[in-house]
Amino acid sequence: MAVPVSQAWTVATYVLKQKMMGRKKYPLVLMLEPLFRCNLACAGCGKIQYPAHILKAELSPEDCFKAVEECGTPMVAIPGGEPLLHPQMPEIVAGLVARKKYVYMCTNALLLKEKLHLFKPSKYLSFSVHVDGQREHHDFSVCREGGYDIAMEGVRVAVEAGFRVTTNTTLFDGADPNSVRAHFDELMVAGVESMMVSPGYTYDKAPDQKHFLGRARSKKLFRSILANRKKTWRFNASPMFMEFLMGKKELTCTPWGMPTFSIFGWQKPCYLLQDGYADTFQELMETVQWQNYGTESGNPQCANCMVHSGYEASGVNYTFGSIKGLLQTAKAIFFSEYKDEHAMKMLNEWKPAVHAPLVQIAAPAKVGELQEVSGD
Repeated sequence: MAVPVSQAWTVATYVLKQKMMGRKKYPLVLMLEPLFRCNLACAGCGKIQYPAHILKAELSPEDCFKAVEECGTPMVAIPGGEPLLHPQMPEIVAGLVARKKYVYMCTNALLLKEKLHLFKPSKYLSFSVHVDGQREHHDFSVCREGGYDIAMEGVRVAVEAGFRVTTNTTLFDGADPNSVRAHFDELMVAGVESMMVSPGYTYDKAPDQKHFLGRARSKKLFRSILANRKKTWRFNASPMFMEFLMGKKELTCTPWGMPTFSIFGWQKPCYLLQDGYADTFQELMETVQWQNYGTESGNPQCANCMVHSGYEASGVNYTFGSIKGLLQTAKAIFFSEYKDEHAMKMLNEWKPAVHAPLVQIAAPAKVGELQEVSGD
């Protein structure tokens, strides 16, 4: 299975409980950002463009635990920045595991091999390694030569040590679907538990604004990648979200589905947009004008978004919203190949768009240099 049975059961019972309580707006995954500094400077990232004093700031373990209890979700994702740069990350993870939260600790894996001994394997912990494609494509995406080899070495070492390892792949305009499919094969051979794939979001702060996908191009790309699917591939995503990416399912955004807590507080309205902050989770839920967000709202910031953080919860909600949803999801699980002659033709005839190379951004050459800048 893509996730352990215990995790699937925990999430299913949590969602059904929300339905029985009549809650129309409920969180599914807490996005916990304990810091913003990073040891990479990726061209498509809009999360780390802050002054030095902000990059030095960190959430304490107590801050993290309070946010988790306040939100109440069964799953916690820890993005960043690079979480392994946080000196108390092992303590934070251990505390979340002790609370029986399913933790996805996102990492570019540059430090994973070095710091793996600080963590203990658990069904509640998964290292979610950011790998954006095969070697050349990944290195361009993260603006660091050799980044792919380090990341994949981290994957292999963590798998051999008995850890759950998943991957996160973000695709931009010009991605070669044949290469992406070969990338999936490589990840399965490396022993990853499951994969998550999503189009990139058009961050205003991202240095490279030329390679973000529009909706039509996203659907075409993902249809060519995810149709005629290999049985060996395992994905860590709702089947309905995957169909949404392929253009087979219409979903509306669930901006409250993955609320974000960082050094600034509870981010309004979602993981991707920054329209202010709330002091408490309750304030977040009660004060955001939710009707102003999502593609259907007409908000230009949401126009092209098909990102996992906005639509994964939508797919889960669709599944548990009706008998029809349950049956469609069951069909997608047991008949997951999605044979599609036209998609195969697109795959065979695909000619990636020709663009200038991704923006190359100077990042600290050594981890020690970053720690010196950040004050660690």
